[in-house]
Amino acid sequence: METLSRIFIKLMKRLGFQHFYAQGGDWGWQITTNMAQLEPKMVTGLYLNFASVTMGGLIVTLSIMFGRHFPKPFGFTDLDIQRLYPLMDKLVVESIKESGFMHIQATKPDTAGRGLNDSPVGLAAYILEKFSTATNFDFRNLEDGGLTRKFSLDDLLTNIMIYWTSGCIVSSMRFYKENVGLAPPHTKIPVVVPTGFACFPNEVMPMPKLWVQQKYHNLVSYTLMARGGHFAAMEEPQLLAEDIHKFVRTVEKKTKTQ
Repeated sequence: METLSRIFIKLMKRLGFQHFYAQGGDWGWQITTNMAQLEPKMVTGLYLNFASVTMGGLIVTLSIMFGRHFPKPFGFTDLDIQRLYPLMDKLVVESIKESGFMHIQATKPDTAGRGLNDSPVGLAAYILEKFSTATNFDFRNLEDGGLTRKFSLDDLLTNIMIYWTSGCIVSSMRFYKENVGLAPPHTKIPVVVPTGFACFPNEVMPMPKLWVQQKYHNLVSYTLMARGGHFAAMEEPQLLAEDIHKFVRTVEKKTKTQ
């Protein structure tokens, strides 16, 4: 992961940028976070629409244990309560149901990947299933997976074809084997650059503001988005772009007054 972050930093330097904003979701969250840790003077601001709890163990644990009955001390919103409780259903059962692909890709990526590289139907089914469940868990109960409720078939096919024509599904799956389960030092290092976070209501992993603040110490904005899920940039590009612009304006204004 750190290697990728260094590659992107080197790319920005070669393009002539000494200061820039970085945005990420999914794996991009960790890559851009590492960039901000490695070069905090270069990354003017960091904007995320996904993150994972990697710090603040005690306070996060306490918030999970008591947040349902005492939400205010932990800053939990109604959405947080809805996404986190009951704990067994929301954080355990749902995780088991939806993390099968992660276990496969983190342990046997080449075995599964070779089959997908040899079958366009298999590849399409594997990818489209995530566009259903990661967009809205309720879509699992629909016969068509709710795919066209948020995306066009052309856009979905374009995504699939990128993997099919390049034959890169194996390498993309192997990324999990190379990074899942590792605990490099940077997971315990806080981020000090100005950070914005977009909390989409149907994101696969709940991320209350309190949890985000444990790692991102200079949280400039935390926006509860009106709608959207894991593939925010593709599903709700207008909402995401507007909030990014708002974040950048806030950081620029703050920088000028300092």
